[in-house]
Amino acid sequence: MPDAGKVTDAGRVTEPLTLSDEEQTERHTGLARVIALMRPAVQADGGDLVVKGVDVEAGVVEVMLQGSCSSCAISGATLQGGVERILRQRLPWVTEVKGGVEETLDLAQSVSLGRGGYVPRS
Repeated sequence: MPDAGKVTDAGRVTEPLTLSDEEQTERHTGLARVIALMRPAVQADGGDLVVKGVDVEAGVVEVMLQGSCSSCAISGATLQGGVERILRQRLPWVTEVKGGVEETLDLAQSVSLGRGGYVPRS
């Protein structure tokens, strides 16, 4: 078992990653750019994509699908096959993408938003 405070990387023990403020800012900025590229496609289908949390040092990004995406049968595929794939391709530091759907709308409300009917909250 690795020593406390160390990370296992492909079977070897490495020191924990510590990023400078500039590197952290670059990662946050890059993530915002990629999310901004993806959002219009999701919004065109009546939903939205928002970042709920990010750990730039660990490479973990948590996203949420909102609007009509919350009742969509393929929301899981959108998260894994679309969002995660694109984030990992464009941002090499991303190691894990966690996702979920907004659950504040009931199924009837979500379906009624239909294609293009969702207006993101500010």
